Amino acid sequence: MGAQDTPAGHGRRRRIPRDAIGMHLFTMRDPLAEDFRGTVEQLAEIGYATVGVSGRHGHDAPAIRGMLDATGLRAVLEHVGYDILTGSGLPGALEDLHTLGAEWPVVPSLPEAMHTPAGFREAAREFNRIGLASREAGLGPVLFHNHGSDHAEVEGEVLYDILLRETDPELVGFELDVYWAAKGDTDAGQYFVREPGRFPALHVKDMAPDGGFADVGSGVLDFSAMFRCAHVGGVRQWLVEHDSPADPFATARNSYAHLAALRY
Repeated sequence: MGAQDTPAGHGRRRRIPRDAIGMHLFTMRDPLAEDFRGTVEQLAEIGYATVGVSGRHGHDAPAIRGMLDATGLRAVLEHVGYDILTGSGLPGALEDLHTLGAEWPVVPSLPEAMHTPAGFREAAREFNRIGLASREAGLGPVLFHNHGSDHAEVEGEVLYDILLRETDPELVGFELDVYWAAKGDTDAGQYFVREPGRFPALHVKDMAPDGGFADVGSGVLDFSAMFRCAHVGGVRQWLVEHDSPADPFATARNSYAHLAALRY
């Protein structure tokens, strides 16, 4: 039995592989807008291996790929608007993912008007269609990124669970934001067990005692317990995110250090 397979009760030995610790670039949007190349260079120096692309700051996909390649960073996904992926922009978005060297197109949110059971059922049908196009293009499944309101119960149904039930696991997965899941009174670890293999990427975001955002490891979320069944959930990427960092580079350093040292 290897160190990473130590059973519960015998100490926490599993660790996040270094090539699975990434940064969701929304966190770094301010420095990226001023100096994209310099920002990704600093992320690589901190130790990050991967990034989730969210906003291009005036650069096209080939230019971003070039800057990432120069630093050794690898894009694993890109957030693309629901209206683009459901419309005529889908083929171009998938082509850009190939250019970036990424695997997953991600829907970052649904329009507020769709936050009903009927709206989420419509989204589920669209996700299946987008996921099929993504697979046929040689990419991975389309992923959905959650916010707190996605976990609301409306007309007796939990909206997020509609997507889990009514999408094809071969075509649709989930980029689970663990902060927003907690805000929605949802246990991320339970999702990993209930829906094995459906969560290839996470947004790892901590919660301050007052419910606000915090650097990973400085808040109240128990990541060690949360990640104990991450392998069951199919997690392959742990992407750091902070929605409003006072100092993005300090957040990047603090959060990376915590994830690199974490044992679960």
